[in-house]
Amino acid sequence: MIKQLAKGLKNRDDTPHDFPQSHKGGSPESIASEAKRSSVSSGSRSRHRKEFFYKLVDSQIFTAHLEDWLESKSENSGPKKPSFDVPFELIELQQFDYALEGVSFQQLIRMPSAVYASTSDSVEATAYLAIEDFLHASVKGLWEAFWSQDDPMPFSIACLYDENLKFYQAERAIAEGKLGGLCATGILLDNPRHQHGKWDYVLELALLRPNIGSVAMGSNQQPSLSVIGEAIFYAVRILLARSLSRLNFSESPNSVFILLVDSQYGGVVKVEGDVNKLEFDVNNVYECSADWVKRYCSVAVSPIDRIWNKLGNANWGDIGALQVLFATFNSIVQFVGTPKHSIEDLAADHGSRLQTRRMARQLGDSRVNGNGLFRFQQRSASPEIVEVQDETVKVEPEDLRMKLEVGSVLWLEDSDRQKGYQISDIRDSSEIRYYIASPIEDTSRYLFLYVGSHPSQLEPAWEDMNLWYQVQRQTKVLTVMRQKGLSSKYLPQLSASGRIVHPGQCRKPSSGGNCDHPWCGTPILVTSPVGETLADMVNAGRFGLDEAIRCCHDCLSALASAASADIRHGDIQPEHVICVRSGGRYPYFVLIGWGHAILEDRDRPAMNLHFSSTYALQEGKLCSASDAESLVYLLYFCCGGTLPALDSVEGALQWRETSWSRRTIQQKLGEVSTVLKAFADYVDSLCGTPYPIDYDIWLRRLRANINDDDHGKGIDTSG
Repeated sequence: MIKQLAKGLKNRDDTPHDFPQSHKGGSPESIASEAKRSSVSSGSRSRHRKEFFYKLVDSQIFTAHLEDWLESKSENSGPKKPSFDVPFELIELQQFDYALEGVSFQQLIRMPSAVYASTSDSVEATAYLAIEDFLHASVKGLWEAFWSQDDPMPFSIACLYDENLKFYQAERAIAEGKLGGLCATGILLDNPRHQHGKWDYVLELALLRPNIGSVAMGSNQQPSLSVIGEAIFYAVRILLARSLSRLNFSESPNSVFILLVDSQYGGVVKVEGDVNKLEFDVNNVYECSADWVKRYCSVAVSPIDRIWNKLGNANWGDIGALQVLFATFNSIVQFVGTPKHSIEDLAADHGSRLQTRRMARQLGDSRVNGNGLFRFQQRSASPEIVEVQDETVKVEPEDLRMKLEVGSVLWLEDSDRQKGYQISDIRDSSEIRYYIASPIEDTSRYLFLYVGSHPSQLEPAWEDMNLWYQVQRQTKVLTVMRQKGLSSKYLPQLSASGRIVHPGQCRKPSSGGNCDHPWCGTPILVTSPVGETLADMVNAGRFGLDEAIRCCHDCLSALASAASADIRHGDIQPEHVICVRSGGRYPYFVLIGWGHAILEDRDRPAMNLHFSSTYALQEGKLCSASDAESLVYLLYFCCGGTLPALDSVEGALQWRETSWSRRTIQQKLGEVSTVLKAFADYVDSLCGTPYPIDYDIWLRRLRANINDDDHGKGIDTSG
């Protein structure tokens, strides 16, 4: 496919050529004369068409000639009827949506956020960079899904500068001071020979116009007539360029798609017509072009719908994005032909993918129960929960549920023997309940003890999932740490893990499994050391300057040790840092709560709206600096920083963007310590990048600011 495309592009320059057709019969003299007249006529037509194309440069003049026609279309449409037909039927978009179910589009880093929109050049620059990213992600995802994952994508993205109607990379145009003149962003066939692009190489144009979304709540949900007129102007230029081109189009080049977008919404304008029916009067280009549109063109306009959320992150599955993607798909087909994988083939797998998701959620079981009703059971965390009312469902009596009180003794079946622990204190965090216990053989020693949920009782309730991560998953992580030889006093140590030994005789089958006792098989994790959580310290007002610097150093040291074994924490918060005051002259901090730690690529971190890193909230995974970013949020909170009430990822990202851009975090930490402020600046520079944290240099700087000893001279106050 790439070779065919390259063949179509080979040996072409900016000047189109027309060749006379061959003729049969007649004398050599008549044939030569006929060929000469044909060549002169063809060349003349080509020159007129090229001159016509070069004179058609002003969209406002063109739109003025279409004004009456556009207004009549609007008046004849009625109050609730759109002025134009839509380019795509809903059934087409639905099938395309099914085909895209398994397609992964690149997440955007630069986004056209409307939250901070203003009239400043910097915001406009950000928007144009973001549109470039969006179009690149769109065409790349479609190319790899439908045409080829192995062949390089033969397209590029560039912005159109209105003064010379040439294409530039957005970053270059901004650097050269052309930002104010940018008027569109295009997807073009990649052609290194033409640095500023060629109009016949344009697959699709996107016009970035503010307030496109203002019509989304209107009666017909279509953009203003002036914007539609401008879109038609650029479509006509592209169609004219194609008529002059020597490119071999795989499909008819007589239609073109123009995208209309702002920072949240977008739509599609489709213009289709045979340019050969246009009267090429070079002295009257605008009137001729407008007349051709009115008489011979078909114009379709999609409803305006949301493409990006309020922060500018693309909602690839929404109907607004589907319209844009489908337009881009059809534009690619015009140039490179039928895709290797058709929409129908990819959409045909929708049923099997749906069934797989149903089975994963345990929603596919349609056996009939005693009441003659379908019995649906939910056994994984999902919002699709159906309450089951059935006489066969067993409810454990209250007195059989596990009750642990201060003084209770719990026996654990470890790999080699049974161990007993006596509960001395009960702690409740914001997520789970856990215990402080002492081994029966050494009551002077204190340990953290976590009791998980019984395997058969694990439900999609949030607290049960938190228990699973805190007990079973953290047991696995701490075991991996031990196997990899990680040793640091700032990391928790695995003291014991196993299953609970319940009262009475255990009747579990010999083949394994658990008996019917509600405690049987319940997992237990025991760790050391024991300390006070940062949340409790902050609430009691016991977190000051010395604690802040020492906490930053100790947690960073723990992260450095874990990172040496390719382990990342992924869930840093005040409940997961403890201050240990026993066993040494000075207190120290230990980073606990490793249940959500990242051991391999498929693992996902916890989602905490206040303390998760920006990359974790956007991508659902960690970058190199994610844990350090979470540590900065932790220190900001512990040092008195204000955390807003957050109820969505969008709100959390907005708060982060505002805080970093206004340097709120750095200023708050700067009130405590200059080294903490410097560390926050360093982390800010790394957020979202692949660059690793330089742990050593910051551990040295933090250690130099810890007041372990009095390094100053003594002052004699006796006199």
